[in-house]
Amino acid sequence: MTTPSDDQERLRRWRLLLGEAAEDSTGALPAADDAAMDAALAALYDSAPVDGDAPRSAGLGASAPRVARWLGDIRTYFPASVVQVMQRDAVDRLGLTRLLLEPELLEAVEPDVHLVGTLLSLNRVMPETTRATARAVVEKVVREVEERLAQNTRAAVAGALNRSARTARPKPRDIDWDRTIRANLAHYLPEHRTVVPQKLVGYGRRSQAVQREVVLAVDQSGSMASSVVYASVFAAVLASMRALRTSLVVFDTAVVDLTDKLTDPVDVLFGTQLGGGTDINRAIAYSRSLITRPTDSLFVLISDLYEGGIRQEMLARVQEMLTAGAQVVVLLALSDDGAPSFDRDNAAALAALGVPAFACTPDRFPELLAVALERGDVSRWAQA
Repeated sequence: MTTPSDDQERLRRWRLLLGEAAEDSTGALPAADDAAMDAALAALYDSAPVDGDAPRSAGLGASAPRVARWLGDIRTYFPASVVQVMQRDAVDRLGLTRLLLEPELLEAVEPDVHLVGTLLSLNRVMPETTRATARAVVEKVVREVEERLAQNTRAAVAGALNRSARTARPKPRDIDWDRTIRANLAHYLPEHRTVVPQKLVGYGRRSQAVQREVVLAVDQSGSMASSVVYASVFAAVLASMRALRTSLVVFDTAVVDLTDKLTDPVDVLFGTQLGGGTDINRAIAYSRSLITRPTDSLFVLISDLYEGGIRQEMLARVQEMLTAGAQVVVLLALSDDGAPSFDRDNAAALAALGVPAFACTPDRFPELLAVALERGDVSRWAQA
């Protein structure tokens, strides 16, 4: 049964959600902290443009000190996940992007992947007084992402490379006894208390002699900002593995090879130029030039597939890669942003070639890499 305190809490939440206009129905806010929370929400959401009109005068305005105070308030009264959403809304709804160029404001924000994307889009117009602060913000986010994802990525990739190198005719020194025993448990002889191995499982030598090639091509148009951040971190992690030769290229209408910066994903990110057009065909052509052994290669294209180049050539180049023996994966997004917008005609055309295009979250990407490096059924994995 609902208690009066439950009803009061429900009304309090509705009042904070709906704003001052709902006070006749919900009652006044009971505490001073609630009033402060309400003021912070009102400054943002009661000031948002309506039907394209300019923001109302009650908003945050264009004053950096006022915005900085507001950022401090929301960090006081809301959890970090909510703060990140409100910051993003402030940039999108109130046009506060230019204020992020001021160091004192950057120091007050709650860093997250979306903020990094916004800062990278401002890279070309960022003054030197702001650049050091912006780099510190980007580095904090990158290190947090790397810490969360690196271990699983290395484990998944190493496991996939080991499994792909298994052989059924191992030399005695290469026998994997644990897997051999498991594979032959059906041949256990109780009277002798032993397993008679009819199938040997061993470690192959192939992966030690030949590096697998991984090429990531990342669309750096504005809508792909989060994907650029995550792809840069993953590329840096993969580049640290000696069993792989990893290359990273980013593209809009031009192609930039950032492979030489992979020792530091922050350097990679500041080498990108978010925004602009898209020439996927040119990016694939350049990526193909980096592949020396197609049958030992994985090509990952991360793009929303809105092609500004020559579509038929783009599809022909993908087909050529497949014919040569390369494994090709197309991701519409590598982010936690939900369902992406993408060119459905190009996605369908790639699917017809046997290359499904789908979005993937960062947490699932290591598993996808493992499937692809084992030359497994990526399409089935995506459907599952």
